[in-house]
Amino acid sequence: MESRHFQLTIAREYRGMTQGELAGKIEGLSQSNLSKFEKGFNTISDNVLEKIAKALNFPYSFFDEKIYNISENVNFRKKSMGKKDKSKIEYSYRLIGYIVDKLSDSVEFPDFTLKTIDLEQGYSIKDAARYIRKNLGLMENRTPVRRICGLLEESGIIIIETDLDNDKFDGVSFISDKGYPIIVISKYASNDRKRFTIAHELGHLIMHSEKDFIIYNYRDKEKEANEFASEFLMPSEGIYNDLLNLKLSSLAELKRYWLTSMASIVRRAYDLKAINDDKYKYFNVELSRKGYRKEEPIHVFIDKPTVFKDAYDIHIKELDYSNEELSDAFSLPIDIIERFCKINNSNLRIVG
Repeated sequence: MESRHFQLTIAREYRGMTQGELAGKIEGLSQSNLSKFEKGFNTISDNVLEKIAKALNFPYSFFDEKIYNISENVNFRKKSMGKKDKSKIEYSYRLIGYIVDKLSDSVEFPDFTLKTIDLEQGYSIKDAARYIRKNLGLMENRTPVRRICGLLEESGIIIIETDLDNDKFDGVSFISDKGYPIIVISKYASNDRKRFTIAHELGHLIMHSEKDFIIYNYRDKEKEANEFASEFLMPSEGIYNDLLNLKLSSLAELKRYWLTSMASIVRRAYDLKAINDDKYKYFNVELSRKGYRKEEPIHVFIDKPTVFKDAYDIHIKELDYSNEELSDAFSLPIDIIERFCKINNSNLRIVG
């Protein structure tokens, strides 16, 4: 099968095993042959593949599925992390995208209704953020984005909050093989960080995910996504007056209003030239001195994403699947189903 080498790499990387470690568990399989197979240069017998499936605790049928989630459609928001950690996260989100696609066979997800924007056509990042705010019904510049998950999910973006077992992971966005835009965020981040990460990944989906867009090497996609997130959450024309004569004592109230971190408010003030270099340095020193770099006071609100959980809930409660039956139907190990799928009240409807 043409896709088996892709699936093998996904299963192996998800289990955190090197090619050498896996080959060492399979009699008659060398690391060289495994490497060639994963690159599509070689074939492996069904008998050996069965042994590989057992060693990786994946159903044999998984290797006949097709998962691509091509890397050009993926954007990471992360702190620096090792290659092995990054690989495991990469193949985790590929599996999440695959689960979304499988769920969509029986559940109808909302259509994607937002327009992607090509900055090379003369639009600015500010234009992009303004357009998205307007289309989400945030007409006033002074309006904070309160229901960030609900608004995006109603517009067809699937948001998944999960534990990828890495404290350096913030978020990732990508397009599934069936075309669903997906944002995955860390469930353990603070709410203000989750909100900024979602807005950051939204920027990627709007400005960087369209395959026909030409994005030149001189452009910094991470910087562009950060700028988009700041303008989306804290519109320059809405927040600017709040930032004039900014004081340390006013950061808490601004955080409550805009639902963003104190650090991001200080950075916004600096980027909008409401404070100078010296004042920016002063604020950052004070935030560090008070320990706010690790954990800020005041917990802001964020609504919970529901669409992915609702789809799983429909399968369990209305379509009468057990986790074991979903495991069989999706050709996935049950531990993956249990890790990434959670029960929640349903707002979706069954297809058919």
